[in-house]
Amino acid sequence: MSNSNLWESKPWWCQPWTIILTGVIIVAGSWLLFHTIWLTVPVAMLIVVWWTYFLIIVPRILAQQDLDRS
Repeated sequence: MSNSNLWESKPWWCQPWTIILTGVIIVAGSWLLFHTIWLTVPVAMLIVVWWTYFLIIVPRILAQQDLDRS
């Protein structure tokens, strides 16, 4: 499964732009609600981990598996 096929098979709410937008909204919402850096930074770090996993690691693993099959 190529990268383009991966995203083509996902619904609109599971596209890269929605994943990034959701993360930005969560981090901004954390700051706007609590105005505390000690809470917003860990939230941002979790979002970056989430982005790294779903936007970088998973597509690479699936692309590698596709290469291994061919």
